[in-house]
Amino acid sequence: MIQRLIRGTRLVLGLHHPGRNLAVWPDDVFIVSFPKSGNTWTRFLIANLVYPETPADFSNINRLTPDPEASSKRELARMPRPRIIKSHQYFDPRYPRIIYIVRDPRDVLLSLYHFDRKCRVIDDQYPLEKYAAGFIAGEGGPYGSWGENVASWLATRHRRPGFLLLRYEDMLANTAQELTKTAVFLGIDPDPERIASAVRRSEASAMRKLEKSQAMQWSSTRETRQDIPFVRAAKSGGWRTELPEAATAQLEAQWGQLMVYLGYELLFPEKEANFDLRFTETVLNGPR
Repeated sequence: MIQRLIRGTRLVLGLHHPGRNLAVWPDDVFIVSFPKSGNTWTRFLIANLVYPETPADFSNINRLTPDPEASSKRELARMPRPRIIKSHQYFDPRYPRIIYIVRDPRDVLLSLYHFDRKCRVIDDQYPLEKYAAGFIAGEGGPYGSWGENVASWLATRHRRPGFLLLRYEDMLANTAQELTKTAVFLGIDPDPERIASAVRRSEASAMRKLEKSQAMQWSSTRETRQDIPFVRAAKSGGWRTELPEAATAQLEAQWGQLMVYLGYELLFPEKEANFDLRFTETVLNGPR
């Protein structure tokens, strides 16, 4: 009874975290990705680009680029507009402008595995093969599977106004170039010095240093294991040495066509992918 009363009071006062139920405004911009696809790094890059006088760190990132699952409804309503909002949600037709980050799902799987260790969802001895099966099935999270999340946005918004697709791997290879695209999308002058400053402030080494001193100040790391870093390798291709071949084959069989469409080379190209060909036709040619 008491807990119900507390929850009701928080709802009335707007102290709850709205998550997917946040109020969306016409000038909002959303930084969207499936979890562990580079969303936090992109938030730092964009925050350092948009607010050059306020360097982004783990103590202020939820204020600069708010997270509806960490910020209250009241806080979100009081933030200056236009807001640039973090999201892991599958397609939501209310989102007016989207920066969508995609990452090789084989690396996403590994990164999420270690993050779930950090969050004590699984222990250190949890079999990676078993974890991979759950990942492919879309278990353990409210955002759908990797394929469902990515496809929900590409099939509805790709190649349409108000949608920018960024690949994590391209961001690693040429961060300044990809951030310049983002600046143009946001209507910000892509001044080379401003871009370079944002890139420098958002480097993995700088973020690791910030994490060491500010982990207890950020919602995503405050209550997690401190012996496992949030900012890990910050690289691509780790799956080649860490992911069991059986898991790689299963993942590619499930999402191979979508991966190829996004430019990811398959380890087992001869295996037939189960992903519906109609998706590829929809993305390439638009809905009928």
